[in-house]
This record gives sequence, C-alpha cells and structure tokens, in this order.
Amino acid sequence: MVERSDRAPLLDWEEIPSAEKPGGTVPVAAQVKDRLASPSNNRTSPGCSAQGWSSGPGGSTSSRSVPDGCSAPPATSSTSAGKDEALHADNEEHLSDSGSTEESLDDRMVKWEEKDQIVSVFVVAFNTRSGNMLEWCLPKDMDLEGVEFKAIASGSHRVTTDFIYFRKGSYFGLACFANMPVESVVERGARMKSVGILSPSYTLLYRYMSFLEHQVRLQLQTPGHYSPLEAFYEDKRAILPPSGDGVVSACPANAWGAAINHSMHPEMKITHPAGCMSQFIRFFGEQIMVLWKVALLRRRILIFSPPPVGVVCYRVYCCCCLANISIPGIGVAVPEFRPFFYVNVADISALENELSYVACTTEKIFEEKKDLYDVYVDNQNVKTYRDGLKPLLRLSTADREKYRKLTEQRQMLLYSQEENGDCVSSEEDLFILFFLEQNNRIFQTLSEVAASPDPTLTHESVRAMGLDPHGDRLFLLHLLEIYGYDTLLVSEQLCCS
Repeated sequence: MVERSDRAPLLDWEEIPSAEKPGGTVPVAAQVKDRLASPSNNRTSPGCSAQGWSSGPGGSTSSRSVPDGCSAPPATSSTSAGKDEALHADNEEHLSDSGSTEESLDDRMVKWEEKDQIVSVFVVAFNTRSGNMLEWCLPKDMDLEGVEFKAIASGSHRVTTDFIYFRKGSYFGLACFANMPVESVVERGARMKSVGILSPSYTLLYRYMSFLEHQVRLQLQTPGHYSPLEAFYEDKRAILPPSGDGVVSACPANAWGAAINHSMHPEMKITHPAGCMSQFIRFFGEQIMVLWKVALLRRRILIFSPPPVGVVCYRVYCCCCLANISIPGIGVAVPEFRPFFYVNVADISALENELSYVACTTEKIFEEKKDLYDVYVDNQNVKTYRDGLKPLLRLSTADREKYRKLTEQRQMLLYSQEENGDCVSSEEDLFILFFLEQNNRIFQTLSEVAASPDPTLTHESVRAMGLDPHGDRLFLLHLLEIYGYDTLLVSEQLCCS
C-alpha cells in the first residue's frame, strides 16, 4: 500500500502567488527566473519545512527543468544566486539602453515554462463486465486508445490508491487511481477509477498530483460529475500546432542551440519528501552500481513489480539519472535513454523498436519476452539473458569502493543535517551529483587520452576513471564501442589481464 507521504501532495509550484495579485507580491516570472538561476536553493532535506523534491544535480552542474528532455548547458563555474541576479539585471539594463527588443534566453525559457501544457484530461473506470474503459475525456477527438490500461495498472484491485506515470504516443501521462468499497452487487463490492492527464513533458506533471487525487475521490463518490475537470482543461490546455499532428514542440526553437546535452535528464520535481533517490539506492544497495553501468551503456532496462506502481515509476526516473553526463558533446551520438515509465502488453510493439529505454511493469509475462529487454529487474534481483552482459552483473572491486564512498558521503551529510541544521544540502543532490561526477570523470579521462600523442588506455588511466582494470575491462570495452572512441587503443596488458 502506498503511504500518503509517497504521493507528496505538497507542491512548491502551487503556492506561487499570481502576478496580478495586489500587495507587492513578487511576479511569477521573477520567482521562476530565480529558480532557474539557482535551482539548488529550492532543495531541502526531509527534515526541513519545505517538502519539494527535485532530482537534478545542484551547484555548478545543475540542469534547468524544461519540457521534454531539454536541459540547459551546465554552468562552467559555481556562482551565487546573487551574482546570477546581478547578471540578469545588467543584461536587462543593457537591452533597455540599446533599445533592442530581442528577449533574453532566460526570459524566453521562463515564458515557455509558465505555459500550461495539458493536452488531454480523462476518466477511466473498471467495469465488471467489460473491464477497463474510457469513461470520459477532453478533447473528445483525442486519440486515447489504450490509455484505459495505463491509467489502471494490471493488479491495481489489490491496492486502495496509487499513481502512475506512463507514455502515450508522443505524450507523457500521470493518472491517480483509487479503489473504494461500495455496497453494490453489480460493482462486486468495489468501485475503481482513475483520473489522468497528458502532457508533452513529464517534468511538470507533478504540479497536478493533488488535483488528480482529489478528483478521483470525487469521481468515486459522485460519478458523472465532470464540471471541475472541464474547467481544469479549459484553464490549462496547451495550444496545439496548426499542423494538426497533435505534437507539441518540446522547447522554444533554438533556445539552447547546439549546446544542448541530451545526456542530461531534466529535473522531474516529483516532490517526494521521503527522498526518492535515497530510497532507490537503499532499496538496491550495492546493486545500484550494476544499474549504473547498464544505464550508462544505454541498455534496455525493464523493472517488474506488483502494484503499487507509483514508487516503481520513481525508480524508472532514478535509473535515467544514473546516466547523466554534463560534458558538452559527450553522448550526442548514442541512443537517448528514454523513460517509458509504466508499460503493459499493449506497449510491446512500441518497445520492439526502442534501442534504449527504462520502464516498469506489473505484468509478469514480460519476463518471457526476452527480445524486448537487455536487463530485467525483479525486486532487487538484476538479471540478463544476454551472455555478453552477464559479466557486468558481477560487482568489481571499484564498484564496492564507489558504493562505500557513496555511503560515507551520505552519513556525513546526515550528520551535518542533524548537528548543524543543514537544510540546503539534500540526499538527492548528493546521489545525483555523485554519479554525475563519476560519469564526467570517465569521459574526461577518455577524451584526454584520445587527444594525447599516445592514445592508449593503460592501468593508470583506467584507475583514473575510477574503474577496475581487471573487473571493469568488459564494461570499458562496451563503453568505447557505444560512445564512439574508435581511435583509442587498449593496452595489451589490460586486454589480457
């Protein structure tokens, strides 16, 4: 059963006052711009008063949360929020003095983020005769085929409440499910419904979690009362492009240009006060190092778990974050590591065409579809049926050493929070930054060796990456192949050791 804290209804964006309100309130754009300038200021530990959670790395390597995978290039140096604001002020003054009407980059991104991008809202119900069915939706002509099996996951009758992230075509969805006992023979003693939304971005769906939870309870208590959902859609709906293909562009054209590093996942801000990433790593223990390797190799990862689905959707996102790289130009040619979140048998044809993804399911039949995935995760058991990947499931000496360091850093952070009341640093930042720095360390070393007069990987250069020359040899060879380091030579001693 999912506890209330797992769903975390407290959403920091919902409390932003409207720009039109009197009384000297700070305009929304200014508050958003401040978040863009210093995202780490919004992070808090579980013991702090604010409960908003986001999983992007903090400090100098943080990424800005923009729709559907577009992230800002990492800062090249660590600067304070005050300096950022001063820079913004200088830029605005310069634009004003020069009479230029061109908007600054931050202003364009702020305006984009302020736009609501809900493309559909719907209600799904379980019918004892026909099974899951789409009960109601807006707009009426929206293609929602199959959404009834995503919004109510297989096995959901065993839980009272749940939430589900999923993919539907080019959109991402969030649905809140509830199961209410009723004295009805027709309904067999239980009424089950889900209220959900679709958007081109998964990073902002959290904003509507509380609304969806409330609406699904209303739908159970007073079925057929759709006026709040109609008003919500009219207020939040996205403006679709005139092409009519139903695809909303992910971010403003040329917003970041060639500097976009698609190996950095945007902040999901799923507001999990208990600490989603910390729970994820504690759940898998040392096995997190295995998941890190297969994620960095852009393998297809499928996570099985019975309901509730919500916390497993968080694990999908956390797996994506293990593969973050902030060095410009690295990973551009490799397949994008795509979060599919919850999938069912209706998604088999879509998954067959994917080169790299991470998803979760409640349907055990997927384990038999061995051509659909490279790595299968059942509870804490990580396994593969591919002979070439089986050695990667064994922990190397360097893996255990990295996990030990990660555990030590976490203990130091918890001590600092307890002794000094540190409410700025968070476990989420620590874990995300730990793997980001490890990944950057690997590719920085590879780039330096490739640019040297003798582009040969030796024991020393492999250790400089934080890898084990013996235990990580196969992982390293896979890495060179996937990321296109064709000019690098591997020391004969390293190959044969």
